[in-house]
Order: sequence, then structure tokens, then C-alpha cells
Amino acid sequence: MTMVRAWFAIPLWKRVVGALVLGILLGALAPAWAPAVQILGDIFVRLIKMLVVPVALVTIAAGIATIGDPRRLGPIGGRTVALFAMTTLIAVTVGMTLGLLIRPGEGIVLGGVTAHALGAPVTPYDQLLGIIPANIIDALARGDMLAIIFVAVLLGIGSVVAGEAGKPVVALLQSLSNVLLHIVRIVMEFTPFGVFALIANAIATNGAALFVNVGWLALCVILGSLIQMAIHSGLLASVARLSVARFYRGITDALAVAFSTASSSATLPVAMRVASDNLGVAKPIAFTVLPLGASIGKDGTALYVGLMGQFALQALGITPDWVMLAIMLATGALAAFGTAPVPSASLFMLAAMLASVGVSAEQTALIVGLVLPFDRLLDMTRTVPSASANLTVTTLVAHAEGAIDRERFSGQATA
Repeated sequence: MTMVRAWFAIPLWKRVVGALVLGILLGALAPAWAPAVQILGDIFVRLIKMLVVPVALVTIAAGIATIGDPRRLGPIGGRTVALFAMTTLIAVTVGMTLGLLIRPGEGIVLGGVTAHALGAPVTPYDQLLGIIPANIIDALARGDMLAIIFVAVLLGIGSVVAGEAGKPVVALLQSLSNVLLHIVRIVMEFTPFGVFALIANAIATNGAALFVNVGWLALCVILGSLIQMAIHSGLLASVARLSVARFYRGITDALAVAFSTASSSATLPVAMRVASDNLGVAKPIAFTVLPLGASIGKDGTALYVGLMGQFALQALGITPDWVMLAIMLATGALAAFGTAPVPSASLFMLAAMLASVGVSAEQTALIVGLVLPFDRLLDMTRTVPSASANLTVTTLVAHAEGAIDRERFSGQATA
């Protein structure tokens, strides 16, 4: 029991890094032994596959139900959601574009995975018609992600439109979302063992060349974060006519917490304080928009899901056409909206995007296992543009509502 307590006392990311090191050593020094631990990787793959459909269905439906709660949104809700939707779509586009230009996944040979055969091309008409399932249960059983997302959106909207009668369903969705979040955390505890096995086999197959691709992926995350924050700056300067330098000086504390914790939820209290004290945003606006942003303002997640989608396709030898890219853009944005505000949660939603274009959950899980050991630093980096987006949207809404103290924003007002 003492060893078990000591094991769980170590932060998960440190356990994953330790497993990464051991997996590298096994794959490099004794590659013939790597297949002996493959069962651990297979278990990890199946655990992720098990969660894909329920996580996508419940979290997206719960997220939309929360967005539509008039008590939470109030009169500023439409503008808030529209701004978050816009920045999220832009972020997915930025991530996909960087992935297509820099091509970080090109050249990876995943152990046990061959190039994915797409089969006969599907016309845009068939793709559009296929979004609507003829049988919801069948769509869930087959893991038809476009149909599942369509059902999730309808379920979320229907729960809100039903009013008083829909409140139990909204509460159930939120409760199920919390339960699934805890199940995800339980599964994540198995991550070190899965990473150990998957990395050992990947190194035994690919050698050190694997780290070159991860380095390019990290570069894309950094560039994408900077580009997305530059877009936030452009919105502040052009729409609200505010000093970008002053804005970022005022939110430094929130960005630092976002980077260190890799969690939008953990950043929320600090974001509320800097929005009110440093940016001059009226508290009713800050205390309404920022909590909503912690749930749906996921620019960093959207950026990463878009980028990882291209990374995965390149690793699997798939060349996307325009229809596939359009589907990935839409599903990536919805997946980002439904992602829980906890570290590494976006990797579970990646399966929703990839499944929508025919990539199997097993193949997605291999990609996740490949990247997960390095994900903590990448997650810390991409949480920064999410925090920046939340405070940018809050400031823009406050400007539109005439609820921003410009003297306090400029630092001329006293506390």
C-alpha cells in the first residue's frame, strides 16, 4: 500500500515522462523485447476507443445546453457566443493551415499501422446526407462521428428549447459530463503503462527519427499560439480601439497561471481579477463572460485539434481533399467547444474529428499514445491563447456594452 500511495503521489505528467524514458530505453537497447509489452499499449488503445463515443456525445450536448441557459447568458449571451465561435473557427483554421504547410507528421512510420485506405470517394451530397442518422442507436454502435455530433447538437438544443421540462435532461447531461470527466481521469492513470509500451514499439520500429516529428509539432503549436494571439490583438485594436501592449501587460498574471496549470478552469479566478482590476471591465460582464469562456473559449484546444488532425493524417499516409478539410474544420470547432477544461482533454476529442473522416479509433489512439508523453508542455503552451481569447472576448463584449473603464484600462485610475 505504501508503494501504491507513493506512486499516486507523483504527478501524472512526471509518471508519463518516466514511462517515456523507460520506453525509449527498451525500444533502443532491447528492441526485440518491445513486442512483449505490447499488450499494455493495446489496453490503453481500447480504453481510449471505449470513451470516444460517450465523451463526444455527452460533452458536446452538455456544452450546448450550458450555452443556451438564459440565466447564465443573459442579454449579452448572443454576442459572447458569436465571438467565441468566430475565434474558435479561426483557431482551427490556423492549426490546420500550419499542419498543411509545415507537415510535422510526414515520414512517421507507426508500428503496426499501415497507410489508411479511404475507399471510394464520397460525394459532398452523400457526406451531407450522412450527417443525419437513419438510426441513432446504429450510429452510436458504429461510431459514426458526424451523426453522433449531429445528435449531440440536437439533444443540447432540444433540452434548452424544452424549457422547464428540459431542465432534468440538462442536469443529467451536466452530471454525465462530470462522471465521464472522472472516468477520463481514471483512464489517464493507466497512461504511463500505455505510453511505455507504445513508445517502446515506436522507437523499436522508427528509431530516434520520431523525435524530429515531435519537434516540428511543438514548433507548430508555438507558431499557432503566437498567430492566434496576434489575431486577438487585431480585434482589440480594430474593434475596441484599445492598446494591445496595455492589454497584455494587464493580463500577464492570468497568462502565467494558464501556462503553469494548463487549465482554463484554474485560470478563471485570476482572469476575473485582472479583467476587473487591470482592464476596467465591469464585474457583471467579467463574471458572466469569463466563466462561460472557461467552458467554451478553447482557442488553444481548437488550434491543437486542427493541427493534430493534419499531423495524424500525414502519419497515416492520408492526403485530405477539400471535403475532408471542411468536415474537419466543422467537427474540430465543435469538439473544441465540448472539451473539458482540464489538461490533455483535447487528445480525447481528436478522435471525434478524425472519425468524421474515416480514421479508426485504434489509429487515433496510436497517434495519441505517440504524442501524449510530450503533451504536458504542448498543453501548457496552447492554454495561453485560450486564456488570451477569453479575456479578449470579455473586453470586446464590455466595449460593446459600454461597460469598460478606459481610464482604469490605461492605468490612470486609482483602485
